[in-house]
Amino acid sequence: MTELLNTPQDATERADAVVPAREETSWHSTDVNQALDALETAPRGLSPKEAERRLALFGANALSAEAPVPKWKMFLVQFKSPLIAVLIGCGIITIALEHFVDAIAIFVVLLLNAIIGYYQESKADKAVEALASLSSPTSRVLRDGTMTRIEAADLVPGDIVVLESGDRVPADLRLIETSRLRINESMLTGESTDAQKNTEAVDEDASLGDRKCVAFSGTLVTSGRGRGMVVATGSDTELGEINDLVNSAKANTPLQQIMQRTERGISIAVLIVAVFVFMGGVFINKDATGAFLSSVSLVVASMPEALPIVLTVAMALGISRMAKRNAIVRTLPAVETLGSTTVIGSDKTGTLTQNRMTVEQFSVGNGKPTLCDAESRDGLEDRQAESLKQLLKAAALTNEAYRNTEDDGTMTYNGDAVDVAMARIADEAGAVSASELAYPIEVETPYEPDLRYSMTIRRNPDGSYTQYVKGAPDKIATMSATMDDGNGQEVRMDTQVLHQTYESMGREGLRVIGVASKHLDADVDLSEHREPHGMKFLGLEGMLDPPRPGVKEAIKRCADAGIEVKMITGDHPLTAAAIGERLGLRHTEDALTGSEMLDMSDEVLKARLRETSIAARVSPQDKLRIVEVLQDEGEVVAVTGDGVNDAPALKAASVGISMGKSGTDVAREASDVVLTDDNFVTITDAVREGRVTFKAIRGSAFFLLSTAVAAMIAVGVNVIAEMPLLFLPLQMLWINFVTNGVQDIALGFEPGSGDELTRPPREKKEGLLSAALWARTAVCGLWMAMCILVMFRMLLDNGTAVIEARTMALTLLVLFNLFMSMSARSETLLIVQLNPLRNKFLLIASLVALLIHIAAMYIAPVASVLGMTPMSADQWLLCFLVSITVLFFCEGDKIIRAWLARHGHGPKSGLRAMGRRARRGIITMLKSSR
Repeated sequence: MTELLNTPQDATERADAVVPAREETSWHSTDVNQALDALETAPRGLSPKEAERRLALFGANALSAEAPVPKWKMFLVQFKSPLIAVLIGCGIITIALEHFVDAIAIFVVLLLNAIIGYYQESKADKAVEALASLSSPTSRVLRDGTMTRIEAADLVPGDIVVLESGDRVPADLRLIETSRLRINESMLTGESTDAQKNTEAVDEDASLGDRKCVAFSGTLVTSGRGRGMVVATGSDTELGEINDLVNSAKANTPLQQIMQRTERGISIAVLIVAVFVFMGGVFINKDATGAFLSSVSLVVASMPEALPIVLTVAMALGISRMAKRNAIVRTLPAVETLGSTTVIGSDKTGTLTQNRMTVEQFSVGNGKPTLCDAESRDGLEDRQAESLKQLLKAAALTNEAYRNTEDDGTMTYNGDAVDVAMARIADEAGAVSASELAYPIEVETPYEPDLRYSMTIRRNPDGSYTQYVKGAPDKIATMSATMDDGNGQEVRMDTQVLHQTYESMGREGLRVIGVASKHLDADVDLSEHREPHGMKFLGLEGMLDPPRPGVKEAIKRCADAGIEVKMITGDHPLTAAAIGERLGLRHTEDALTGSEMLDMSDEVLKARLRETSIAARVSPQDKLRIVEVLQDEGEVVAVTGDGVNDAPALKAASVGISMGKSGTDVAREASDVVLTDDNFVTITDAVREGRVTFKAIRGSAFFLLSTAVAAMIAVGVNVIAEMPLLFLPLQMLWINFVTNGVQDIALGFEPGSGDELTRPPREKKEGLLSAALWARTAVCGLWMAMCILVMFRMLLDNGTAVIEARTMALTLLVLFNLFMSMSARSETLLIVQLNPLRNKFLLIASLVALLIHIAAMYIAPVASVLGMTPMSADQWLLCFLVSITVLFFCEGDKIIRAWLARHGHGPKSGLRAMGRRARRGIITMLKSSR
């Protein structure tokens, strides 16, 4: 190989030949010797010189990272909104006209918005940093046959890495030697059991969980030893590919999309009207400066500058409520997104299940499967109970689980998940004593995949021996001559009955283990029993990672709320289907698999996802694709997970939800919400809070936009009507931020009505306001504008001073807003149905807003700046009587729509029906008059 790499050019060409691209080489399906030849290496490792040359060619064994966004750029991004751009333009021109007070007020508002946005976005995304933390800092490698420890970053393709229990795998390795090597790959595959590794090649299309001859970067060696040659480093590893997916995955939440559409729409509408007002003022009044001030006044009046603050406050309140329910929200928009979720794609292991193998069923001898809970065990007859005790005892005495007694007296277990499950159930049932566990082991055969069983021979106190065997049921059956009949009697082995029982338990997704034992005399030659034979088959133990308590009920609540739950897991399809059926998922009989997805187009995949609730044996890429396909269908997708394999999907989802206790740092940093109790049940509570939050945002938006519509119409018509300037720009800012702003924020405190989880998610195409609220906004805005204009004109015609008429018009708008804020609390419930004390903050805020306006009117310096003057009692009474009329339109609309709904009419069909009835009534009246 050294001869082939004499020059840099040759080195580059040889690199392509030595280490083919991952897409071209399936190392898991390549024989050990072929892999060694392909990498031009040997079991004794590379030479230091060759390793240095390859490091220069292939680079460090490190994950790629995106450059962080500069702080200054993050701040400037806050000004890219169309609303902000329009206000900036108005502010600059206002300075040119030397209206400095108005300009300062506009720029203060813009700065406040930018600071709030910058604060939220300046939280650095640390998902990639968390991924990098999974890399092993150092590794043991063979260089020219000598064991040496090097920095893991210096590993190169072809290096031979030595693995022992407790090591974190530093790169993707094709294993060449193994001795009882077991690796925890749950962060990649989602499987709760450790993977037993060997050196045998597997099929090319094998999933990650089935690639037994490969050790993946970032996974943890739990037991045994092994050696493997590096086949991929850095970004070329499976962990590196996940890192790249996390870097590239970006999600745009429904609320962000809605806000972008709303901002564009408002900006276009306001600019069109502002240009119209300016042109009208120039041509009609021949006053360009006055016309521009009117336009600026209109822009300031119509722009809902306080909306970003309202959104922030409402979502911050939602975050606070969710935190009390064990859901920590990391990104503000996630609060509302949870409320609009239509699909939850949930990981299985550790999320829907307990991530702990548990013996669920047993079958003694040729008996039928029986539940293994305490109640079922206590209900057994004495002989059956004794047979079960012998079964559990035998499984516990050929077992490598470690028992530890904590300071509080509780027992903890460590080791292989199957051994731990069998040891735990034996202890719970009192099947084995401490003295029996201490019986010396004379002969032991650890479990190996090719053997498919483990065996121990223990010496009894009387000098005799007992041989215990457990493993694959069919393998144990071939070793057995007799079996327990379930009542303590020994009968001839019946493999047909055993096979039927085994299949029955397997169909339920259980991992089934057979157990046998045999008594040996004291003078027996133990070497003759190293290969078990003539055993007594004791029975079967079926185990499963059980569902978490309450998850089934939570899934039912999701269904009631119009949310579909799909299980997306790296586990076996049968296991996933069994868990799904227990949890009440729909369509569990035909699970989608990752291998099926390889040849599927997106259209076919969409159809399959509509037919099934389970995707099994999926890779991180598959999970990400499922999320993206669902989002293409218009679904708002929440993804739950706890492993590294979940990180790309968590980041790409509309909202990512990770586990706080059992989850990896990678999953937590890639997510938007962290569940501190690792409980799927918490998600339904978070969904409810999300819906409450959006209802509060919608109420605030309706309140703001109705005021904006009223001001825009009033100012626009005012210019055309050749009346004096209706509102000054500063007065509009005063309304938007001092009076309205207090009520906007208070509406964000509106609590839920309790029916949030009995309604479907809002329509996917529905904007910030529903069609009903847009109609209500237009009607109420038009009425308020008309009242303001008529009163202003009447006052001027009666000789009232402009400043006094302008003060009354402004006060009328303030009072309109007072009543509108009360109506905006609910889209459907009337004011009389809403307890005012349920939102005390709104009640207080409304009174405070009114008092602030009154104070500004009567404090001379403030009144002078704002262009206001004190009002008389009669003037106050007039404004109050006119302003309360807006409730006839707001509340009347609610009454009409409620009546239509009760009579089975949708909004459009109901209005058409009312129109038909009106026409029929008119025709009937005309006919009768004839």
